[in-house]
Amino acid sequence: MTYSLTPGAPGEYPAAHRVLEAVTRWALRTPTATAVHAPDGEFCFAELSRHVDAIAAALVNAGAGPQTPVGLCVGRSRWLVPSLLAIWRAGAIAVPVDDRHPADRLNFVLRDAGVRILLGDRLPPGATVPKSRTLIPAELVERRASAWATAPDPDDCAYIIYTSGTTGWPKGVEVTYRGLDTLLDALAFLELPPGGLGVNAVSPAFDGWLWCTLLYLSHGQGVALVDLEEGLDAALDAVRPRTVCLTPSLLASCSGDIPSAQVLVVAGEPCPPELVRRFAGKRRFLNVYGPTEMTIAATWADSRRGDDVSTIGRPLPGYRAHVLDDHRRPVPPGVPGELYLAGTALARGYRNRPGLTASRFVPDPFEGEGARMYRTGDVVVERPDGQLEYHGRLDDQVKVRGLRVELGEIERVALRVPGVRAAAAFVTETGDAVGLAVVPSSGGPAESGAGASDSAGNVRLAAEVRERCAAGLPEAMVPAAVDVVTALPTLSTGKVDRVALSRSFRPASPAGRPPEGERERVVCDVLSDLLTHPVEDVEADFFELGGHSLLAARAVSALRRRTGLRLTMAHLLSSPTAAGLAATLDELDEASLVGSS
Repeated sequence: MTYSLTPGAPGEYPAAHRVLEAVTRWALRTPTATAVHAPDGEFCFAELSRHVDAIAAALVNAGAGPQTPVGLCVGRSRWLVPSLLAIWRAGAIAVPVDDRHPADRLNFVLRDAGVRILLGDRLPPGATVPKSRTLIPAELVERRASAWATAPDPDDCAYIIYTSGTTGWPKGVEVTYRGLDTLLDALAFLELPPGGLGVNAVSPAFDGWLWCTLLYLSHGQGVALVDLEEGLDAALDAVRPRTVCLTPSLLASCSGDIPSAQVLVVAGEPCPPELVRRFAGKRRFLNVYGPTEMTIAATWADSRRGDDVSTIGRPLPGYRAHVLDDHRRPVPPGVPGELYLAGTALARGYRNRPGLTASRFVPDPFEGEGARMYRTGDVVVERPDGQLEYHGRLDDQVKVRGLRVELGEIERVALRVPGVRAAAAFVTETGDAVGLAVVPSSGGPAESGAGASDSAGNVRLAAEVRERCAAGLPEAMVPAAVDVVTALPTLSTGKVDRVALSRSFRPASPAGRPPEGERERVVCDVLSDLLTHPVEDVEADFFELGGHSLLAARAVSALRRRTGLRLTMAHLLSSPTAAGLAATLDELDEASLVGSS
């Protein structure tokens, strides 16, 4: 089956293109309603529909079609949404990447995926796509179609999302058009109110970004792509969203309620009970769970139908869940077991990783011959009412601020640093950052017991390890701080005791100049509260003390509340010390006085 790409022609969409049908439908019903809102501008639904057709036609003219990987790198601009949909309109494979990721990681992803066409030109210095053709979406929208696209087979790959991998490099999950179709069918059951905007604050390389985009567009809501430069509170105030979908970590950073939100969706990591108590009673609240390998989402708890939204609920329509023991036999309700997922949303596997695919996508004994299911590695308990309670992981994979993180990947980067003999990564007690302990090589600088980092050699080694991690890993995987220790604590099994490391982890605040004046003391108080340890040196770098992007957003919001001044994330990034922030606040205060005189 083929379909015309001529802009404005009705055309016949393949079944898996229901999101395109939705865009066309809303373009006819509400053509001037906002479909995409971004820092660089907006598109209404009519414009979005036209741009999708035009960009898709250019892709087909460039050779894109089924099984053609197309890299997507346009930053967090308004062109991100029409570019993604255009790749699917052409029947090709979308490979979204984040221009803020390290160049080495991007090079691996683009090479592993086999990208030969790049849509967008936002790759950072050092990132390249050999033998590829680059197309700029904004330059394609005036072109008319001169090609026909071949409809993809339902089992063709629709997109590849790269997640953290145990080998030290990310692994690409291949999701099919059939899986995408199953997800879109399931989304219809969520029945969001049409109109208004939904917030998308996720990296485009994370399948949570796809989830938000598809959820909103399929229900006739616009996608508000927000950058957290000025903090989440400011972004939400500017957009006034009708639907908000955030990781629990991001939601927790909100200073108050979100009065415009009629529906609030949390996904990507376990939802703490205090967030449920804080937000669930005021509006419809959904807790959504699902691995990338099951086309983003698999289960949901919905306050509207009376679910306990502290659980991950029940399977979405078209999805199946099994709670099994070590021999893959069902366990009774109330007994912990590993969660296995099945259904037509199951991914094809991992790109170029047949061994890993075979180990995670296993035969499904509950269906016919040839059926498969995905072993999640998540431990759950099925309650008598059928709702699933999440009880953690079986392996070293963790969730940090909604992103899947293989601790082994961080450790392998650290072990490549000369002078490091052993390394162990762990999640800090706050749950929103990674810490790293390293043991120096024989004769290395560590001098005293675990946690010793007072020698100049230890400081240099820790700084080099963190610098190497920052150069090769996404921001959420970069250790908040690196501790140089003489030995790693172990359990009776001989395995590293990551809980002990987490409990003893206290990033040191180096001796330096103490705060002077009220402004510096206020900044130190705020940073100390967020970092959960005293900040006593006003010249110490916030990020070297254990800060990260989420804490930075919270710091900006907290300082804005304390001072009434319009501090932004850009201010913190350019002056990441208490002294620098205090000076910036002084400048903002003076400017406000001049402006009001």
